[in-house]
Amino acid sequence: MKKQSDLTPGRVTFQEGRGNLPMMEISTAWSMAEIYLHGAHVTHFQKKGEPPLLFLSQCSRFEDGKPIRGGVPIIFPWFGAREGLGQHGLVRNQAWQLKEVAPAVDGSVSVKFHFPDCPAAATWPPFLAEYVVTVNEHLTLELIVTNKSATDNFEFEECLHTYFFVQDITAVSVHGLQGVTYLDKTANQAQKVEAEEEIRISSEVDRTYLDTAGTVAIRDARIGRAIRVEKENSASTVVWNPWVAKAQQMTDFGNEEYCNMVCVESGNVASNKIILPPGASSSLKVTLSSAALA
Repeated sequence: MKKQSDLTPGRVTFQEGRGNLPMMEISTAWSMAEIYLHGAHVTHFQKKGEPPLLFLSQCSRFEDGKPIRGGVPIIFPWFGAREGLGQHGLVRNQAWQLKEVAPAVDGSVSVKFHFPDCPAAATWPPFLAEYVVTVNEHLTLELIVTNKSATDNFEFEECLHTYFFVQDITAVSVHGLQGVTYLDKTANQAQKVEAEEEIRISSEVDRTYLDTAGTVAIRDARIGRAIRVEKENSASTVVWNPWVAKAQQMTDFGNEEYCNMVCVESGNVASNKIILPPGASSSLKVTLSSAALA
């Protein structure tokens, strides 16, 4: 961290983003970020002197009612496909409301979003969803959910579906999950135990690691960068790369873009779903940081 006397105040500018969607750009002494109101979606974070931390597909749609492919989609209140409801919840395809912009004396900037009432949410128990993004040397993301029911529990899944930019997926390893039980979607959700200290990706990977709260590291030998994914109140970690065939099936994803991304997602899904009592709140918090490989 720089000394406080060396810091310049964080700056926030509002502009028209892709697809004419409203977007905010945040600049700090260490980094810059872009956030769309659509999905409260962080599409870009980059430290000065480094390549982008987040991957964003060149084929991504920026349209009302459509998800953005890349960055950090917010998945809530369900993860994956649900019959009759589509994929990955309802909040990533809706515009959130900006509630607060808070520059701090240390040069950081925090912005707070609120998910508004909408017809799609009316079929769920009453809830309040808030999202706080803090930009400085790190990128910190916090999803806060409150059960507004006076009588009923609120059961839901949640995930910050983070896409990381890598130079070459064949030179990348994921660390911190050895010994953890996971569900393998590529094998019909078979339950397995991670045997490897270094997870290498050379085919489609779609794994939900359960009952794991530890930090995950992504080591990128081509860039010479290590990314840390530190999380609080998250019991699940999802690792995903679509590889060749799946990439070619996605209309909002380039055929070769699987080479330049890996998803390491933090959340509470499957058997780790959240059950909130009436009036209670939960907080899912993730801090993303990077440094040169040792």
